[in-house]
Amino acid sequence: MGRDQKKYRARINFTVSLIVVFLLFALSFFRVSKYNNTLHYESFSGEKLFSEDYGSDNDCTVNAIPRGSTWTKAFDLNNEGITEHNYRAYTYDFPVRNNTSDEISDFTFKLHFDKEVFLLSAWNGSLEFHQNVKGNEYVATVPDLRDYNVGDFAFDTVTFDGETLIRMNQGDYIHYIPSSNENAMEVPLEPHQGTVPGLILYAPIGEEIDGWVLELEYHYNRLLTRDVFFWISVVGMFLWLISHAVYIITSAQIKKYKLRHERDNEIIHQSIETFTGFIDAKDPYTNGHSNRVAEYTRAIAEEMGYSGEELDRVYCIALLHDCGKIGVPDSILKKPDRLTDEEFEIIKSHTVRGGEILRNFKSLKDVEEGALYHHERYDGRGYPEGKAGEEIPLIARIICVADSFDAMNSNRVYRKKLTPEMIIEEIEKNKGKQFDPEIADIFLGLLKEGKIK
Repeated sequence: MGRDQKKYRARINFTVSLIVVFLLFALSFFRVSKYNNTLHYESFSGEKLFSEDYGSDNDCTVNAIPRGSTWTKAFDLNNEGITEHNYRAYTYDFPVRNNTSDEISDFTFKLHFDKEVFLLSAWNGSLEFHQNVKGNEYVATVPDLRDYNVGDFAFDTVTFDGETLIRMNQGDYIHYIPSSNENAMEVPLEPHQGTVPGLILYAPIGEEIDGWVLELEYHYNRLLTRDVFFWISVVGMFLWLISHAVYIITSAQIKKYKLRHERDNEIIHQSIETFTGFIDAKDPYTNGHSNRVAEYTRAIAEEMGYSGEELDRVYCIALLHDCGKIGVPDSILKKPDRLTDEEFEIIKSHTVRGGEILRNFKSLKDVEEGALYHHERYDGRGYPEGKAGEEIPLIARIICVADSFDAMNSNRVYRKKLTPEMIIEEIEKNKGKQFDPEIADIFLGLLKEGKIK
């Protein structure tokens, strides 16, 4: 996979993961918003309402708790001259408790009466009265029952001993609206906190008043930080930022390394080409030979599937294949006449010399194989070791074809270059003898396609 393709895939992966993180955050926001906008409802009556301990494990509870001290009055409702105390005053607290870790943003409750009572006072919040007056429902809100002006309302009331009381019959109810002013601060209701609204009323002595029904409604204000998906998205974003930072730093380091690597390769290539220039300069008849052989070798290797740095390595090894000629005397290299057997042995020794020169060149893997074995023959009749077939390293078999082609395609002191037809004929004839047949066929294909001229 190419570097550009890797970068493209990395960008896709980072984009997709970031979208997932934002979707998780959006899911968290949606869940919390939906939860906070949900109206919660509880109904309390009987033991559930009048027992202080009942329902303490529920999310939000309210109880009707009577105070111990009470007093009595004589109510002469029908002007019968009653003087004996027949009504008792009850002071009830209604502690509303938030038993959760979420804030309760607002709450209200409705208290329904099951029999006639007389309401004297209430505190903290406002009261919205729903009272049956002469067969019609009368609805009115009193901000503070302790200070209300009787003349401002049309309630059904009675007055005894200078106190005006509001009559609440069976089926009437009050709607309690909590106060948010600085003195009461009933809402919002903090986690595991509570508030205690209350009221004072009169009921007949000896009658039970435990038939009330209280309906509680409330909303939560849950923080995003209490939702599990919020923390998943936070962790996801943290991991995304860390991985993105690592990717950026790593990419910068890789880019820096690549630039340095390219500079090093350029220096190596220039050094190799300079060195091969010295070699080719020793023999004006083969000037440029090393470069051409390297080009042909690279073309064959690319056709065989080599690419990238491996292809560059093959090219450099081919460039250096004749480096051993640096130790061959000019008198032999430039001799226009036929070489003696002794001189030919000296020429042949350039393969071994080249292998020795390059053996310690560790920057290029197996670089010495090209110089040492490029004159080996596929049939085993080559030099310096007489290797045959696939015993000969692949790079040397490739260079052998490229080197022979350039020799046939170049003018030499002892002959003119061969015609294209003669070159093809020679390669065909020597498949399986001098040349690896598969590599020879690849090279002939490149010639026919015009990729090598």
